[in-house]
Amino acid sequence: MVRKTKQEAQETRMGLLDAAEQLFQQRGVSHCSLQDIAQAAGVTRGAIYWHFKDKAELFEAMMERAIMPLEEGMNLHETPAEVLSLAELRWGLINVFYSTVHNERTRRVFDIAMQKVEYSGEMQALQQRKLDSRRGWSEQNRAAFERAKAIGLLPAGLNCAIAGVALVALVDGLLQLWVMDPSAFDLMEVGQAAVNGFLTSLAYAGTALLPPMTEAEVTRLGQVAVCPTGAAHKATQ
Repeated sequence: MVRKTKQEAQETRMGLLDAAEQLFQQRGVSHCSLQDIAQAAGVTRGAIYWHFKDKAELFEAMMERAIMPLEEGMNLHETPAEVLSLAELRWGLINVFYSTVHNERTRRVFDIAMQKVEYSGEMQALQQRKLDSRRGWSEQNRAAFERAKAIGLLPAGLNCAIAGVALVALVDGLLQLWVMDPSAFDLMEVGQAAVNGFLTSLAYAGTALLPPMTEAEVTRLGQVAVCPTGAAHKATQ
């Protein structure tokens, strides 16, 4: 058998990742076999095993190819090298929105990761990577807020850990909503407004818009159905 050059091997690898992206988005990860991917890429199944030990490793490589540039831009790749300023943090988040809107590959892998994969069976191990990424993102936010608090940009009473998690939830939620329905809103416009509004609101931490919930309000928690069901639902129609 003729040994492939390094360039040919790299081209085969990229072709497999391209084919996986397309098939995963079209069919869902669990409904695509390695044979399907090999056939779509125009290679043998053995070529897949030369580059990837299983579908989970191929999936992770596909995600890293698209997401790593974003993680590096946000200082999230592996161990953050330095604490970001608020301006750097904002730029990184807006860049994620921009890349999602304007980069087809970024949008495609977000669609796959958010809607087309079940983290079970052979893919279950990858769930930990997703969790680690979220935790790293929250920690990066917390560190940026701590830095801003130390130089007087944010109030001393700000709970930076809570703010860090809340910012992840805000950005992640916007991405998921837009990827599911891109026509629903302008991700760049809404994303910039939401991030700017969130960061601005942190300057007023400790200045409550509303008083704490009353004892009566706390007691009512869980007593009212979130979504009407059964007879109650019919009565409202």
